[in-house]
Amino acid sequence: MHRPTVLRRGIIAALVGTIVLGGCADTRDGPQQRLSRFGPDSLYDQGQRALRASDWTEAVNIFEALNARYPFTPHGRQARLDVIYAYYRLGEKESARDAADTFIRENPADARLDYAYYLRGLIDFERTPWAMERWLNVDLAERVPQTAKDSFEAFNTVVTRFPKSQYAHDSRQRMVYLRNRLADYELRVAAHYMKRGAWVAAAQRAHQAIEQYDGAPAVKDAMRIMIYSYRKLGYTDLADNTERVFRENFPDESTELTQTDASWWKFWQSS
Repeated sequence: MHRPTVLRRGIIAALVGTIVLGGCADTRDGPQQRLSRFGPDSLYDQGQRALRASDWTEAVNIFEALNARYPFTPHGRQARLDVIYAYYRLGEKESARDAADTFIRENPADARLDYAYYLRGLIDFERTPWAMERWLNVDLAERVPQTAKDSFEAFNTVVTRFPKSQYAHDSRQRMVYLRNRLADYELRVAAHYMKRGAWVAAAQRAHQAIEQYDGAPAVKDAMRIMIYSYRKLGYTDLADNTERVFRENFPDESTELTQTDASWWKFWQSS
């Protein structure tokens, strides 16, 4: 007498279970499943809206889906660039770097290659270098600023290979900042050697700073280190010649070695 009721309850329970399992499957599938029903035009439009809204996570999901499903469409190719920027703004440097390197390697003749190199430079560009190291008194002789060098090379590629690019001017400005940072690093390593009485190493590092980063504010102190180190070593001729060059270039400055002038060290301003 009561079997139909039991049967109906069993059917309802089965349906509920199916719905729950379906919901779990949707959750497991994630954003790729959610975006799979859209075509390339719709995905691209959604990705652009996510960028304008600064929703970097959603932008990454959309552009990854677009590139995976429609890699050979115009929107799919553009997505390979847009995802670099989205990863960069999301703070996922490794993913941004990998995406940029892949685009550059696989698209050597692409018309947007200047933008790819510009993004590659931005990924490793640091606005407040060494703040934590200075607070913690980290030995800078053991801390090579490789990311700054990588950033410098990427911006240099934009400037030299694409001088008419809309990104060339900003790349050049950032190169000046990075040049100064890298020269300052070389100077600090030279000072590190001086504290230990390693005069040859100090002079060599200071000379390296001058050769590689000519024009940086650190050059003056690099020459002072060379003069001081040469005199400590008894290399009178080298010291005198370096002092003569110093006075020709900085006639109103003293050759005496003082604390490094870091007045140029400012937080980056893109304006």
